Amino acid sequence: MASVAVILLSLALAVVAVLTLWWTLHAWRTPEVLRGTRFEAPLASRTVRFSLLVPARHEQAVLEQTITQLLRSTHDDYEIIIIVGHDDPETAEVAERLATRYPALVSVITDHNPVKNKPKALNTALPHCKGDVVGVFDAEDQVHPALLAHVDHAFSTTNAAVVQGGVQLINFHSSWYSLRNCLEYYFYFRSRLHLQAQQGFIPLGGNTVFIRTETLRRTGGWDPECLAEDCDLGVRLSSQGYRVVVAYDSLLVTREETPDTLMSLFKQRTRWNQGFLQVFRKKEWRKLPTFRQRALARFTLMSPFFQAYTGLLIPLGIGTALLLELPAAVALVTFLPLIPTVANLAFEVAGLHDFGKQYELNVRPAHYLKLVVGAPLYMMLLAGAATRAIYREGVGARNWELTRHVGAHLHPEQVTS
Repeated sequence: MASVAVILLSLALAVVAVLTLWWTLHAWRTPEVLRGTRFEAPLASRTVRFSLLVPARHEQAVLEQTITQLLRSTHDDYEIIIIVGHDDPETAEVAERLATRYPALVSVITDHNPVKNKPKALNTALPHCKGDVVGVFDAEDQVHPALLAHVDHAFSTTNAAVVQGGVQLINFHSSWYSLRNCLEYYFYFRSRLHLQAQQGFIPLGGNTVFIRTETLRRTGGWDPECLAEDCDLGVRLSSQGYRVVVAYDSLLVTREETPDTLMSLFKQRTRWNQGFLQVFRKKEWRKLPTFRQRALARFTLMSPFFQAYTGLLIPLGIGTALLLELPAAVALVTFLPLIPTVANLAFEVAGLHDFGKQYELNVRPAHYLKLVVGAPLYMMLLAGAATRAIYREGVGARNWELTRHVGAHLHPEQVTS
């Protein structure tokens, strides 16, 4: 009986590892697929007006630089709406100063909700949007001036309801976990989201996402109680058959920073995982038309369970293989998950080289060593965050744990080690 349990657990881990590797490799399977992940060159004409929402809570350290960068856009038809809390005078002071300086382009909306979170802030601003398309950015984002022109072109040539642009954490040098966090985003936005969009089921990213205003209002905006409002919106739109276009271009990605402490990263991942569980429990994904889409949705939204169990089962599997007297065939099966896991790590090493080349960053041998050595620690951190998410959802703790931003991504040219 013990041998059967060990075999089943090992096979389950191997399946999860193989699927992870398959999604990671999607964009690099053929040169045609890789080229197809980029934005097309835009035309000179403009077809849409943008309302750019920037929710900002305790973001006085980074907000001004973000808005200044947005104002450099080569697109000539947009408005910027900054949303600040009524209890956040420091951020409000920065926002009002920007609105006074650029009255034709920047306005400020105050969120008076007694309990603050990002979806409530976005919903507060939605009635004030005058554009054809609503775009969402975070308060620390560094946005390329040509992005809006490319997004405009994507809307006009694809008839999409949503365009999801790329987001890239950039300060890989800050810590061992920042290195892995940056690479994780690289594979997610460069590859996995393209596969999900291709399959007709996509949990949207939290920023650099653009939705037709009419579609957004018709579908009820953002869920004010969901801890992963971006995922929830993507699932609702997918289940209703709206087309989502995903594009990633290293020149045009929105640059962000990793959480500045390990605990901040842990809490951020807890919130995301708990949000996925909330979306899973809402069962909107069951409205997807095909079995394949529903299977993909179930696997994606249940990923917190897989991460939690993986963190528990890997050391258990290693201990079982080394300490218990198992038949030789069973012992060999316990090492099956190791094959795709090692393959994935090898691809991460190659991906780090490509990441450094794409962004002209100085990736040194020490970074490759940190990537490899940090792999099991990072896996355990994600497993711990997933376990905490399951616990919090079980006991009904759904408060929003804010991620602090310090601007570590603003000067990548200084990266030398």
